[in-house]
Amino acid sequence: MAIISLAKRDDLDEDGKQFFDERLRKGKRITNMTNTLMRSMKSFYAMEFYPIRDEMIKIVGNRATYFYCYAISAQTDCLVCSTYHAKLLRDLNIRPDEFKNTEIEKILIAYGRAIVDDANNVPEKLYVQLKDIFTDKELVIITTVGCKMIASNLFNQALKVDLDEYLYDVDFKADLQTK
Repeated sequence: MAIISLAKRDDLDEDGKQFFDERLRKGKRITNMTNTLMRSMKSFYAMEFYPIRDEMIKIVGNRATYFYCYAISAQTDCLVCSTYHAKLLRDLNIRPDEFKNTEIEKILIAYGRAIVDDANNVPEKLYVQLKDIFTDKELVIITTVGCKMIASNLFNQALKVDLDEYLYDVDFKADLQTK
């Protein structure tokens, strides 16, 4: 059960109400995590994920980005974020029993898991692989996405944010070991 109750529009400050109204006007969903963060719009903006995630998508595409985020979320055991990214993978028609990761996906999955497990001890071989593929700027973007993903995972876990109802039917038990 969530530690913070979901906010109603009237619970929000003016910035939050404006954000709330804009989301609804655009027909966008307000997830449980977003709703929780909207109690402090400064917190919401500090945790904002999609602008940097969209930069990573420009570099490696949706699929590789989603596998990277899924691997990080699964490694931190965050139900909300791993289920959300599993849904995004499912929406790309990726079947867990049929997919084969690309070499870039394998490297990103390994990097995501490594930064969760021990960011001080990412294997040197992995850095060499990353530097062979990505520019310094791209590697900064990819790492920032990973850090934002980890922060989102910790936020959801610390405040026990409930899984959004639209994710209840997601059942994605893919083994992300490189294939």
